[in-house]
Amino acid sequence: MDVPTWVWIATGVVTVAIFTFDLFVVGRRPHEPSMKECATYLSIYVGLAIIFGIGVWITWDHQHGLEFFSGWLVEYSLSIDNLFIFIIIMAKFAVPKELQQYALMIGIVMALIMRAIFIAVGAAAISNFSWIFYLFGLFLVYTAFKLAREGGEDEDDEFEENRVVAFVEKRFPATSEWHGRELFHSEAGKRMITPMFIVIITLGTTDLLFALDSIPAIFGITKEPYLVLTANIFALMGLRQLYFLIGGLLQRLIYLSYGLAFLLAFIGVKLFFHALHENELPFINGGEHLDYAWLEIPIWLSLVVIVATLAITAALSLFVSSRMTAEAQDAATGPRRDWEDD
Repeated sequence: MDVPTWVWIATGVVTVAIFTFDLFVVGRRPHEPSMKECATYLSIYVGLAIIFGIGVWITWDHQHGLEFFSGWLVEYSLSIDNLFIFIIIMAKFAVPKELQQYALMIGIVMALIMRAIFIAVGAAAISNFSWIFYLFGLFLVYTAFKLAREGGEDEDDEFEENRVVAFVEKRFPATSEWHGRELFHSEAGKRMITPMFIVIITLGTTDLLFALDSIPAIFGITKEPYLVLTANIFALMGLRQLYFLIGGLLQRLIYLSYGLAFLLAFIGVKLFFHALHENELPFINGGEHLDYAWLEIPIWLSLVVIVATLAITAALSLFVSSRMTAEAQDAATGPRRDWEDD
């Protein structure tokens, strides 16, 4: 897939323009967005992703089009799981409802920048070291096992303040008072960071930790850096609206972690098979490739597995949770947040 330089530049410009519009136009005034507003903008972002995927299909070929849609679905599904942690962060820091979408937007922009760097590093490693797929595959299988094992535990126990946030809180003077969207505030002539600053750092760095799972996963779908980047961009677009739109619905997706665990394990095995197919390690098959056709799982099969897993997980979760008491749902996915009942 040969992507001209001007396409990379155009993609960057359009991405900046969209996020700038979302930040300074859509979120220009602090408020809790309505369901209609969230649904409208989310529909626009999903529509843009579908149009882009069709454009890839037409401009390059159906193979790369399928790779984009598969990668986008994987990244989007993992992002939905991340919303659980975002809800916990907002609750722990007691972020006012009218300021939550601004905090999310800045955090998402930070996450996108850091993911772009991570993708560049990953792409460079893959192009120079084919054995990196062994590590990616094993890591995803391990992550899948861990996610499945912890799937039924209370989400409140899973969030721990990361070291970056702990360092910021320890090193910089902070005020406990909220001052709207201000990141810094002067008190008695002393410049201090606000809770908004800490929340944004928490959201951005926490999403980067999630990227340790999602970036290797999408490299298991496509080796094209451009598709990896754009799939991440479209997965992050509309994540803020999705946070408000399905906050309550997340409580009913009781089997989401298990579905995602299966997907990560499937992609991990796919990566391991690909590593064997491209093998250069001297202690495996004498350093020779393993040229078995079944080692390369076709992209259409990956897409079928992804869609089927997400559909079955969602349908089964909603069916079972509809017959559970509120207490049972709390035990499965953690207690409801007050704002979910609004």
